[in-house]
Amino acid sequence: MEVKRDILWRVYLSYILMVLACVAIFGKAIYIQQVEGNKWRSMSDSLHQHIQEIDAERGTIYSEDGQMLSTSIPQFDVFIDFRVESLREKNGQLFRKYIDSVALCLSQLFKDQTQAQYKSLLQQGYKSADGYFPIKKKISYREFDQLRSFPLFKLGRYKSGLIIVEKTIRLNPYNMLAFRTIGLARDSNKVGLELTYDSLLKGRNGKQLVRSIAGGVGVPVDDNYLIEPETGKDIVSTIDVFIQDITESALMKMMVQKNAEHGCAIVMETKTGKIKAIANLGKTNSGAYWENLNYAVSPSEPGSTFKLVTLLALLEDKKINLNQSIYLENGTWQVAGIPVKDAEEHQENNVTIKKAFELSSNVAMAKLAYLHYSNSPKQLFKHISDLKLDAPTGIDLIGERKPSFHKPGTRMYNASTVPWMAFGYGIAISPMQTAMLYNAIANNGTMLKPYLVSYIKEEGIVLNEFRSTVVVPKICNDYNLNLLKACLEGVCIEGTAKNIFNNTPYKVAGKTGTAKVADDNRGYTTNKYQSSFAGYFPADDPQYTCVVVIQNNPLEKDYYGATVAAPVFKEISDRLFSTYLRSGKSNVSNIKKGDSANYQFIGYSSDLAYLAKQLHIPYKDSTKGTTLLSTIQNNNKVYTLQKKQLNNNGMPVLKGLTLKDAVFLCEEKGLIVNISGKGRVVSQSLLPGQVTAKGQLIYLTFN
Repeated sequence: MEVKRDILWRVYLSYILMVLACVAIFGKAIYIQQVEGNKWRSMSDSLHQHIQEIDAERGTIYSEDGQMLSTSIPQFDVFIDFRVESLREKNGQLFRKYIDSVALCLSQLFKDQTQAQYKSLLQQGYKSADGYFPIKKKISYREFDQLRSFPLFKLGRYKSGLIIVEKTIRLNPYNMLAFRTIGLARDSNKVGLELTYDSLLKGRNGKQLVRSIAGGVGVPVDDNYLIEPETGKDIVSTIDVFIQDITESALMKMMVQKNAEHGCAIVMETKTGKIKAIANLGKTNSGAYWENLNYAVSPSEPGSTFKLVTLLALLEDKKINLNQSIYLENGTWQVAGIPVKDAEEHQENNVTIKKAFELSSNVAMAKLAYLHYSNSPKQLFKHISDLKLDAPTGIDLIGERKPSFHKPGTRMYNASTVPWMAFGYGIAISPMQTAMLYNAIANNGTMLKPYLVSYIKEEGIVLNEFRSTVVVPKICNDYNLNLLKACLEGVCIEGTAKNIFNNTPYKVAGKTGTAKVADDNRGYTTNKYQSSFAGYFPADDPQYTCVVVIQNNPLEKDYYGATVAAPVFKEISDRLFSTYLRSGKSNVSNIKKGDSANYQFIGYSSDLAYLAKQLHIPYKDSTKGTTLLSTIQNNNKVYTLQKKQLNNNGMPVLKGLTLKDAVFLCEEKGLIVNISGKGRVVSQSLLPGQVTAKGQLIYLTFN
C-alpha cells in the first residue's frame, strides 16, 4: 500500500504541475495578446515592412522647335517564379497545359528564338524551380503590354509566376545629335544640360510603406503613408534640330575628309545670343567620330581669329588708321629673337593695315602690337578684360573651362608675349568666347551672353523664361565698329576667304585662322595645326554667327582655315540662307500669296486632270496616262499636263508639291517628314539630288 500511495502522490503532483503550467501558458498568451499585443505587432511590422522610394519621372528636354532631345521611357525585365503553387500542383498540370502556346507567343513577339528554343528554356526554369528565372530583359512598353495578355500570363502574378521589373531609362531620340550638349542622365556621369539643370529635371521621389511578401515583392500597406512623387520640370532648349543637323553634317563631312583629330561648330542667333547648334566631334579609338567632349567650351590657341581683338584695341586707342601702310618683311620678322611668320602665303609686302588684316598677316599684327603695346601691355590687356575674354562666357553648361593669358608680372610673361598674342598664339580661349566676340560685332557692338535654355515648363505651363543678357552694352564706338565690319567683309571679298565666298548670293563677314598648336611638353615642334573660321551672315543684316574650329591630323598637309574651316561655315550658311533667309523673313511659312492663274502647279496627272475637268479649264495631256508627277502651266488659258522627271537616285525636287504628294514621295524613300506651314512646298532641307538614307529627317516649308 505504501508503494501504491507513493506512486499516486507523484502522479497527482505531476498532473497538478501540468495543469498549472497550462494555466500559466494560457494566461501568458492572453497577457501577450491583450496587454503586449501592440508592442509585438509593431515589432513584426518592423521586420516585414519598410519605406520604399518611388522614383519620380525625370523631365524632358525639348528643342526650341518642339522636338524631344532627351526623355525618359519605361523598360521592363521579365522573370518567372516557378515555385508558385499553381504551377507545381497536380504534377505541373497548368504549366504543361500552356507551355507550347507561351513559347509560341514569346517567339513571335521577340523573334530572337524559335518556339522549340523558348519551350526548352521554360522547361529548364521549371525543372530548376527557380524563383527568379529570366525570360527577357530590356523590353519596351509595347512588348510588355502584349506579353501580359499571353496565355498563362494573363492569369496574373500569383497563378502564372510572372514577375515584371520596371525600370526607367533615359533616351536621346536623335542619338548623336547635340549629344554632349544635351548630355547623359546616368547617376555617376551626368554632363551637359542634364547636369546643369539636374535639380529641376529629376523632380522629387515619393515614399510608400510596403510589406515584403514571397519573392521579395513589396505590397503597399496603406495609401495614407504615401508621399506622391513629383515629376521633374521640362526644359525647352534653344537648340534647333534642323540647324543642329546641318551643322553636325557639315562638320562631320570635313572631319572625315581630313581625318581630323577633333572639331566643333557653333551657330548663335545674332540678335538674341541663343545657341541654335553646337556640334562637338572627336575621333575615338576605333577611328569613328563621336560627341565625346565639349570642345566648344574648351580653351585652345585661337590663331588669327584673335586678330580682331588686336585691331579693335589699336583703333579704340587711336594708334592707327586702316589706310596707313605697313611693311610685311617678306612674311618673316624677328621679335625677341623668335621669328614670326605669315601662315597664309601671299605676294604682298607694302600694304595698308586693312589689307594686311584681310591677308591675315601675322607679321603685321605682331609689329603693330610690339610698337604700340610692348611698353604699355596693361593697356592691351584692359581691352581683353573689357571684352570679357579673360573669363568664361557663363553659358549654362557646367564644365566650361577658364581662358589662359600670360599677363604682365606673371612667370610666363616675356618680351614675345604681346606680339605673339596679337595673332592668337600663347593664349587659350574657347570657341564659345570667339563666337560671343564676333556676335558682338554682328549685333552692332552689343555683346550678349550665349545661352542654351529658353523655358522651364511644368505640364506645359511656362514657369521661367530666359531672355538675352547683355554682357557689354558697346564693345567700341560706332565709327570703329563700322571699320571692323568692313575688314571682316574684306576678308571674304579680297582676303584669305575670297575663293570660298566668291559666288555666294549673300554677304559674309568673317576671319580665317590657322594656328600651329602646342603639343603638350613638345611645344610647337610637331606639325599639329588648328583651322578656324569665325563670322556672321548675311553681313548687311546679320542673323546668325558661326564659329568652326578643327584640329587637324599632324600628317595632313592642307590645314589652312580658308580650306578646312571656312567650307564648313559656308555649307551651314548656304543651307540656312536657302531655308530661312532667302525670302528676307526668318519664318517663310508666314508669307502669304494670293491666287493667280499664272502659277505653276505640280501633282499627279490624274489629280490635275480631275481638277481641270471640274473647273471647266481646257487642258492638253501629254503624259499619256502616266502616274508620274506632272506640271500644269498657263498657255493662253489652255493648261498643258507635262511629265515631270523624278530623281530616283537622290532627293527629288519637291517645290510646288502639295502636302499629300510631298509626304508620299518622302515616305517612299523612308524619310521622316517634319512640316511647317500649309499650301505648297517652298523649301526642303534635303536639297534636290542629295543622297538620302532611311530614317533621315527632312523639313518641308509650305507657303
